[in-house]
This record gives sequence, C-alpha cells and structure tokens, in this order.
Amino acid sequence: MQIKAQPTVYDAIIVGSGAGGGMATKVLADAGLKVAVVEAGPYFDPALPEYQTQLKWPYESPRRGAGTVRPFGDFDAAWGGWEIEGQPYTHKDGTKFDWFRSQMLGGRTNHWGRISLRFGPRDFKHKDVDGLGDNWPIGYEDVKPYYDKVDKLIGVFGSRENLPNEPDGFFLPPPKPRLHELYYIKGARKAGIPVIPSRMSMLTKKINNERGVCFYCGQCNRACQVYADFSAGTCLIFPAQKSRGQVDLFVNSMVREVTTDQEGRATGVSYINREDRKEYQLRGKVVILAASACSTARILLNSKSPQHPNGLGNGSDLVGKYLHDSTGSSRAAFVPSLMNRELYNEDGVGGMHVYSPWWLDNKSLDFPRGYHIEVWGGMGMPNYGFGFNPNEFNKFFGLKTGGYGEQLRKDVRKYYGSVLGFGGRGEAIARKDNYCEIDPTTVDEFGIPVLRFHYKWSDYERKQARHMQETFEEIIHNMGGEPLGPTPTAEQDYGLETPGRIIHEVGTTRMGDDPKTSVTNRYQQLHEAENVFITDAGPFVSQADKNCTWTILALSWRASEYIVDQLKQQNI
Repeated sequence: MQIKAQPTVYDAIIVGSGAGGGMATKVLADAGLKVAVVEAGPYFDPALPEYQTQLKWPYESPRRGAGTVRPFGDFDAAWGGWEIEGQPYTHKDGTKFDWFRSQMLGGRTNHWGRISLRFGPRDFKHKDVDGLGDNWPIGYEDVKPYYDKVDKLIGVFGSRENLPNEPDGFFLPPPKPRLHELYYIKGARKAGIPVIPSRMSMLTKKINNERGVCFYCGQCNRACQVYADFSAGTCLIFPAQKSRGQVDLFVNSMVREVTTDQEGRATGVSYINREDRKEYQLRGKVVILAASACSTARILLNSKSPQHPNGLGNGSDLVGKYLHDSTGSSRAAFVPSLMNRELYNEDGVGGMHVYSPWWLDNKSLDFPRGYHIEVWGGMGMPNYGFGFNPNEFNKFFGLKTGGYGEQLRKDVRKYYGSVLGFGGRGEAIARKDNYCEIDPTTVDEFGIPVLRFHYKWSDYERKQARHMQETFEEIIHNMGGEPLGPTPTAEQDYGLETPGRIIHEVGTTRMGDDPKTSVTNRYQQLHEAENVFITDAGPFVSQADKNCTWTILALSWRASEYIVDQLKQQNI
C-alpha cells in the first residue's frame, strides 16, 4: 500500500478529540503551537442544523426515538456504539467486555451524562487505606489546581458541602430537585444516606460570550445547540481554532500506528482515510494519544518496530493491562402516590438534579471502596420505551394496563411519571489479569489488527453490587414504592452490568515512577518514548467511585502544560 506523507511538521499531533484530546488541543493552541487533531469519526457541531436532534419530536424519527439502530436512541449524539460494523473485537477464555466507541468530533463528550466529580485525596492513595491495588504517583494536591481551572473554564453546577473525600469546587447555582427527586431525598435520608445537589457541567448562568445558558429542555444527550453543556468540540476544540495557534482537523481518519525513527522516538502517526481508504502519514514533534483507554492501547500495541518489538511503550508488557470499568447495578420502582400526576414541564437539565456520594466506612463492610447513587425519573419527553411498560405493570402488580387507543392513552396518563430508578456506580479493583491485547488473527475493515479482551468481576465487585441492591430496596420501601422486578440473585452477580457497559474504562497505560511497573510517568509521558504522551483515562491507576471525565480533563491540562514547558526547554 502506498503511504502518502503530508509535508507539514506539526508541533503536536493529537489522536482523539474527546475530553483528553480536546483539552490538549485547547492548551497547546493557546500556547501558540501548530496542532493536528486526528479523529476516527466525522465532523460534528450541534449548532448547525444538519446535526441537530435537540427539540425534535419522537414522531420525527421512523423508530419514534427507539434505540434499535443507535445504542441510546435515534436522537442521541453518540455515533458509534458497542458494536460497529466492520470494526469487531474479540474475547478470550469466555470472558465478557462490551467496548463502546463514539466516533465523531468530540467523542463521547457529546452525549455523556456530564456528571463532573473530582477524585478525592483518598482516591489517589487507596492502597494506604485497604492494601489493594496501587497508589498513584501523584496526589490530590497535584491535580487540584487543574480541577480549579477546569471548573472555571467549562462551568459546573453544584454546592459546597465540606464532605470527606468529595472535594468542593467552583460551582454555578444548581437546579432545584424535581418531584421524583424529592421522593428520593425522603427515602434516602430516612435510610441515613446523604443527598446533595448534582455536580454537572451544564451552564445555569452565563460565563462567556461563546456559550449560551441551559434552558432546561432535558436533552443534553442530544448535544446542545447553544453550547450550554460541555462537549469537547464546542467548548475546547472550536475555541482553540480561534486562538493564536493553528489547529488542523483530520476527521474520518483511523490511526493505525505511531511511527518512530531509529532512536525509537515518535515521528508522527499513520492513518487510513475512511473516505478514500488510502493510508497517510502526519509528522510531528510530539504525539499525544487520547483515543480512549482501549483505543490508545491498541494503537501502541500495533506500533511495532525494531526499537519497540513488543509495541510502543510496552517494554514492561503492561500496555493493555489493569483495564477496569466502573461497577454498575440498577433498580427501578413504581411509586403509587405518583400516579395521576398533574402534567407540567419539569424537564430540567438532561440528567439528575441530586445524587448521593459514598457515605460509609468500609471497615464495617465486606467489600472495599464504594459507589455513588444516580437517580432518574420524572416526566421527560415520552418516546418509544419511555418508562411505561404495560407488561411489567401487569406482571408485577396485576394491573390491567396497556392495549390500544383510548385505554392506552388513559393508562399512560395515569402512570406517566410514577416510575423512578437508581443506578449505583462504583469502584472496581484494578487487576493485572483484566486486560486487552491484540487478537493474532483478526483485523478490521481497514486491515488494522483488533483488540481481544479478557475481563472478570471479582467477589469484591459482586459484594458491592449486592449492597447496592439492598440499599435500593430500602430506599424504595421508604418512599412507599414497589420494586419493578425481582431482586437480582448471586447467580446474576446481583445485577452487575457486563464490564464496559458503564463506559468508564481506565487503566490500560497506567502511570508510575518505575518503568518496570508502569507505562507512563506522572506527566503521562511514555517511559520509553519521551515525545509520546497519553491524555485519556489510560494512565489512571485506579478509578474511584466517581465518573472519570473531570479527572481526564484536569490531567490532560496538567500534561499539556508540561509539554509546552518541555518544548520551550527543547527537552523533547
């Protein structure tokens, strides 16, 4: 195959345009650097009519918005999914792992829940607490200045609570709880579970002239046409294009490998254009991989050379190892006192207005680490599968519901808004034997070797999920509700989601001070190639009981400032 080399030499080539890649683009372009952003999917801007799904009615979709073609529904701003035609992945030893890929400018940040939590001091040093896993080589004090910067640049609503291991930040005013959340507050607090305003990156007040303010349509997963919610494209890459640097976008470009010279230093990347199916090369002084934890591991493992026979940065044989996703177990409830509700607009932001951070001491429990509780419900826009399932009501409560025509309309009005649910999102223990590697016999439609996954939950995660279910049932009882469906059993892993389903995968290129036990240093720089950095969640040593995006952003900012400094000193 003839490979076409581009003549431009960039200061930095950034692979991936999500949280980590977007932040690196913004920081480096603001510093005046010439940057190339390489994205596997197409261009996307929710402000342009051709990309908008926000404020569309369900009947404008041939499937009434159902998730039969796209994983989260026709209107969701996630182009990709767990299965992508022509881009398979495989499994080893009968294990399961579902790998979500969002291929578009901005990546997963276009549709994510925007739950924006800082890791706490204990989360960086958890081995000191329970002896499990490893400590990070950095601590909260190293990341705090960058959390502060992210809060101020992007905007996050919340409240100052002074809770241990739940660091406060710089918050915009939070929206008020809706009716179903008031029920949750009552049930949770009766069980001794704290409930506080959510911390989410939607603008409840204006912070600059580039972005609008949330108008509470409740459709943040569709990506906001006024840029009121955080997406990497709208809030980082587009502003970077207006800064004093140069930003060139290469969309629909599947990166095959990082190219290297005879000294083992990176010289750029090789990618396949999805439109003409030809292979191209970009040249750069620095390569930043931010393609997501697993995609970055795949690129490194496929970047073999005489200097890096085991894959770039993989002399320790740890690239792809210590993969872990958040734990997740959920429950829904029917609350009879919420039947026959008065109909009014209570959409709010696209997600929860309140949540429960981890509240217990593990010394009195039979599992390590913890989880937070996310809440859903209310009277969102009805579409196919919007939460009223006649079969479930008939099966579990003996209620004669459903049918067609007028009877169906009466039942929908009667039960609309009477169902709410909870999701526990917790921390798994990072283990070396959970990993991704290159499948020796399978390639994708572009001829690039694919990943093979090996992943198992341990009893730590199963016991955590059992505790989630016990907690949910107590809250439901306190609300005067009835659980929908039977309690998940031990044989069902207490409702634990398949690994990968929470889409918080981290840890495949872990950071550390010792090159023998880590892939990158504390600035996310490869031990074995000083001009290659990783700014996605791969360098995470552990996950914490929080969503990982705010930490990806903060660490990417920190690494990017280090890159600028090292370039000025001509160290890389």
